[in-house]
Amino acid sequence: GNVTGTRYSPLDQISTENFSELEVAWRLKTANLGPNPEFNYQSTPLMVDGVIFTTAGTRRSVVAADAATGELLWLHRLDEGERGAAAPRRLSGRGLAYWDNDGVGRIVYVTPGYRLIMLDAATGLRLNDFGTDGIVDLKQNMDQDIDLVTGEVGLHATPLVVGNTIIIGAAHLPGSRPRSMTNVKGYIRGFDARSGERKWIFHTIPGGDEYGNDTWLNDSWRYTGNAGVWGQISADPELGIVYLPTEMPTNDYYGGHRHGDNLFANSLVAVDIDTGERLWHFQFIHHDVWDWDIPCAPILVDITVDGREIKAIAQPTKQSWLYVFDR
Repeated sequence: GNVTGTRYSPLDQISTENFSELEVAWRLKTANLGPNPEFNYQSTPLMVDGVIFTTAGTRRSVVAADAATGELLWLHRLDEGERGAAAPRRLSGRGLAYWDNDGVGRIVYVTPGYRLIMLDAATGLRLNDFGTDGIVDLKQNMDQDIDLVTGEVGLHATPLVVGNTIIIGAAHLPGSRPRSMTNVKGYIRGFDARSGERKWIFHTIPGGDEYGNDTWLNDSWRYTGNAGVWGQISADPELGIVYLPTEMPTNDYYGGHRHGDNLFANSLVAVDIDTGERLWHFQFIHHDVWDWDIPCAPILVDITVDGREIKAIAQPTKQSWLYVFDR
């Protein structure tokens, strides 16, 4: 619901007193939004000024509907052909983002084939001045060679828009048996929300001259992949910081080809919103072989400890531990 990941809503029209009286007002069927019906619907719709926006269907279409009546206002779809069929993260995904561009609504989402698209929230039409005809190909300009059709990288989470920057994560095939010790590297990028130009890239597997490279022994950083952010990302616009909860590297249950601590996998990494520069990090698991990567967005919260006000950030983990830091 917001960039701080609080999962909280102040809405109080529905309560324990009237919940049993609720009735279905309308339904919007999504079975026809794609060649096959959706079977794992996870999208969280957004409601802005009386309009519901959501991704839906196996082609990850974007729809806008009247929140009061359910009337379909517009639909946007992109048939990605073989590229969409080969995508590691398919179906409708987790949803989309809404960007208020000086009072003009914009919808931002990522297709199964890993394309970033910006739409006019009023009409559903692509914005021609964003990327190429409203599309940025995320398999390009990622500091590595990626096959545009079969390259194993995508995203089912929503992009995060903070100020004029769109932050994009990277996800791979779900499951615990990667086919190889090599894979696409899950680098994280920031894009200019007005033009679609790449502003920065953060190498979650650091290169030869970058901080943290010495935690990858025997040159394993050269071929190891993954270590992206497949869940949601949080940010503090006031501090100008984006917080990246990263996943583990290839392979999930075997680390014999990647000796060392493997930064920045299984970490919370704080980077500058405008430059992508690393500000600080904490690695939860060194050399993970248990698939204990970070599954969700960290939560920003202001707390008081021993009488001192602290801008904190709390990261839930698969360990059932909650790590709390000064953000």
